[in-house]
Amino acid sequence: MYAMILAAGRGERMRPLTDTLPKPLLCVDDKPLIVYHLEKLAAFGIKNIIINQAWLGHKLPELLGNGQQWGVNIEYIDEGARALETAGGIKNALPSLKSDCFIVVNGDIWTDFDLADLPKTLPEGTLAHLVMVNNPSHNVTGDFSLQNERLMEVGANKKTFAGIGLYRHQLFDLVDSDVAALGPILRQAMGAQQIQGQLFNGKWTDVGTPERLALLEQQLSNEIIR
Repeated sequence: MYAMILAAGRGERMRPLTDTLPKPLLCVDDKPLIVYHLEKLAAFGIKNIIINQAWLGHKLPELLGNGQQWGVNIEYIDEGARALETAGGIKNALPSLKSDCFIVVNGDIWTDFDLADLPKTLPEGTLAHLVMVNNPSHNVTGDFSLQNERLMEVGANKKTFAGIGLYRHQLFDLVDSDVAALGPILRQAMGAQQIQGQLFNGKWTDVGTPERLALLEQQLSNEIIR
């Protein structure tokens, strides 16, 4: 199986920290966020990892190299001056994602989610499996309704998308432009009951602001969420 780490975003809310580094290279407990993901993917047995890059993207291969130190092979895909957003970036990388189902992880999250808890494959007719979490304070209304492992755009029991998912290539046939967000195509597929999900109750942080980064750093240093 292949995997992709999303690392092309500008990280506007993290400025000024992201004025000199792409967000996934920001450190927590003296380790770049993206390295946590590389370690998890390698431990899970993923050998081929795609990383997209845009803003200050050259710094990613400078730090991570070809992945040899983690026992993986990293391929970088440069999106140029303008990032393609999540769906556009994934669709652009599809030629390099050579397994029918592949894992995608946001480069700017921290979690102790065990990738072994993802399904090994997707049922026929299902285009994605998303990991959901309980709603954090910055997203109290949630993203999607989780009902009997099926995700819907509307409904009760709304949870927050964790930025971890298993996808089929076919989902990205719905992308009709180079620059495209993921949300609209997920909602379209949800309308056809083609997206499933699971609730993760463990430790997870969307490291979206300097304040959240500082809080996570404090928690880790206090060994609260190790």
